[in-house]
Amino acid sequence: MPAVKLSQISGKLFIGGQFVEGRGGRIDVINPARGEMIGQIAATTAEEVDAAVESARAAFRVWSRVPAKVRANALHALGELIAADVLNMAQIMTSEQGKPLNEAKGEILKLAEACHFYGEEAVRVFGEIVPNDQNGYQSQVVREPIGVVGAITPWNYPAELVGWKLCASLAAGCSIIIKPAELTPFTALAIAEKVSEAGIPAGVVNVLTGKGSIVGQALVEHSGVDKIAFTGSSAVGLHIQRSCPSVKRLSLELGGNCPMIVTKSADIDAAVKGATRRSFRNMGQICIAINRIYVARPIYETFLDGFAKAADALTIGDGLDNPAADLGSMASRDPLAKTRDHLDDALVKGARLVAGGNAPQGPEFEKGFFFRPTIVADCTQDMKVMSEETFGPLVGVAPFDSLEEAASRANDTPYGLASYVYARDLEEIYQLSAELDYGNVAINNVDAGIMNAPYGGRKQSGIGYEHGREGLLEYFNFKHVRLFHGVGA
Repeated sequence: MPAVKLSQISGKLFIGGQFVEGRGGRIDVINPARGEMIGQIAATTAEEVDAAVESARAAFRVWSRVPAKVRANALHALGELIAADVLNMAQIMTSEQGKPLNEAKGEILKLAEACHFYGEEAVRVFGEIVPNDQNGYQSQVVREPIGVVGAITPWNYPAELVGWKLCASLAAGCSIIIKPAELTPFTALAIAEKVSEAGIPAGVVNVLTGKGSIVGQALVEHSGVDKIAFTGSSAVGLHIQRSCPSVKRLSLELGGNCPMIVTKSADIDAAVKGATRRSFRNMGQICIAINRIYVARPIYETFLDGFAKAADALTIGDGLDNPAADLGSMASRDPLAKTRDHLDDALVKGARLVAGGNAPQGPEFEKGFFFRPTIVADCTQDMKVMSEETFGPLVGVAPFDSLEEAASRANDTPYGLASYVYARDLEEIYQLSAELDYGNVAINNVDAGIMNAPYGGRKQSGIGYEHGREGLLEYFNFKHVRLFHGVGA
């Protein structure tokens, strides 16, 4: 099993089961830790989009009729191939995204897990027999794959967030066209290489590269694409929803502004550990990252002291040179600039800096997009860090005096993706879990999403679900077949 190399996929598209040289202009892909070009992608042309859609439509007519067991076996094979090449695929990801190599390896293995999970779910897609109100009739409810899926994926988790859509699509019997972010395209192309090795029929999976505003939008507007599965900002998700020229199925996993509440009964050490992990993992570039923390006033300063020490203890480094670093570089200049802007806004409005606040020092950090994990305290709701999604290594902290106040401030956002609670008092736990208006509520842990439970947001955080049985059902149409057989009529 040869490892895919960057030189082999640079400038390529994956259409009809083959890597083809893209005919469009070239876009540089940069290692964000080193400021060095690692390769180029092709800006997919309109003709190449049409070719991919035509290939996917032809493949769908075959793949949708393949027995579920065959699709399941293909997904298991894909998962095994991905896991077997974890180091190489992780190196590709770290080179283009910036996260430490060990963290990238963990993400590749989660992609393999998604393959196996949906491989198992593929053979458990059941229909229903619905009772009729008169004899002689039978109603069957069957589930049929939607068709061609256009998957538009972001740069922060370039393997996992492809995998959720790819694996559910394939398990359901859909074909798929993946448009990865232009910052992190090579991970998706490396996945395509494994798709080919797994023997998945040509055209079932396609990968197109280029700018989302052009190539992604072409998929949104294409009459041959039956569903769009998008992960990204709420602004772009709303644009997709508004710009569909015809009725089209949508799954939109959008932004968040995720709160954490630490009550007076909480295990403070556990809360500090959880806050440190979920605020700063992947440099805070996670849809479910903790943006803002509300802490009961009696334990406020104790929590802040522990949190600041834990943040300052995190190691930062080039993800290839230091695979075990806690944090790597940010993915590009834009999220770094937004982090700095939110920090400046908080400090101008009276926040207290308790950790971080600048880039790490040293020649190894000079060319990359690095920033120290940063905490600001005594925050108010009018600060950007408390009211907008930063998507960087910055978190705001504020005290509260009642559970009602904490829940109200936590819900004071147009978003509703994930929220976190640390408490040991059962009344506090049940009150907050009921009042928090979020699709995911994690209590005394910070893993708001697991593969076998539905994951989705409310309000401006999206529509539809990924993960679990619910994530698979997003790729089906339901059909009611009412049969008159006459028995007992």
